[in-house]
Amino acid sequence: MRGIIILVLILSQQLSTAQKIDNLAAFRDINSESYFRINYDNDIFFATDKNYTQGISFELMLPSIRMNPLNYLFYKPELSIIRYGLIIEHNSFTPNRYNIQEIQFGDRPFASTLTFKSFMIATDTLKASRITSSLNLGIIGPAAFGDEVQTAIHEVTGSLIPMGWKNQIKNDVVFNYEIGYEKKLLKYRDLFSLQTNVNGELGTLLTNVSVGLSTALGIINAPFSSTTARNSFALYIYAQPLVNIIGYDATLQGGLFNRNNPYTISSEKIERFTGQLSFGIVLKFKSFYIEYSSTILTKNISTGTASKWAGINLGVLF
Repeated sequence: MRGIIILVLILSQQLSTAQKIDNLAAFRDINSESYFRINYDNDIFFATDKNYTQGISFELMLPSIRMNPLNYLFYKPELSIIRYGLIIEHNSFTPNRYNIQEIQFGDRPFASTLTFKSFMIATDTLKASRITSSLNLGIIGPAAFGDEVQTAIHEVTGSLIPMGWKNQIKNDVVFNYEIGYEKKLLKYRDLFSLQTNVNGELGTLLTNVSVGLSTALGIINAPFSSTTARNSFALYIYAQPLVNIIGYDATLQGGLFNRNNPYTISSEKIERFTGQLSFGIVLKFKSFYIEYSSTILTKNISTGTASKWAGINLGVLF
């Protein structure tokens, strides 16, 4: 079973060509109640291999997922169109000098997460707003296969072999609840839109709050309308600046229950305020969704550096 999971993660990343992947932003909305999407992030697009180095998720939305008992944990506003989905996500984080065995003091520790996410999107077409909720369950540590996946990819691509995974954050449980709110501020036909958004997370992996704006320009599908009222074609660019307020980050500080880690970042060295800018281009044509994105994140520890990564997202509607 262990080998099968590792093989799936490796093959998925090879088919595709970091903080976590943000599947639920309005500018990434797919106008369907039934779709499958692969999201892949990697900093190799910027010729780096550090901090958030890669992430992949498999996302599925189906009407039948409304029977998932975890959905009872989500807030469902009245008069909203409700959609439910599931996500499996894998993320890896490394210090800059990942190819040496010694602990890189002053840099971030090695860390990897493997999580299962149940999520809900509630769209209020009258108020032009969306509420997203999700519950993340999984593990951080060696059981997430970060060492095996990154080593196998580097062997295939002829890159330097990572040697420091023995110093990674150790196994601990992930239990995270997240809720987000987006509100349309301005829209001009189907050519331009501006939204405000606030997002909060609480749990054993991440505890933080994000506040910002997002905008889209081009031939857009309004994410605050019903799915039946949307066009089958869209082509637009988007941008999303955010300010993040950090409470806890287990990929830096270790899990809440297992404190037997060879190296973590102390609380006083965590940057409590970070800035983030995401931008990209989206093409939706009939049953297909294609996106290329880039993200820049300011340093998250006082002795660290800024992060840059890009992503490719491919989706198909049923």
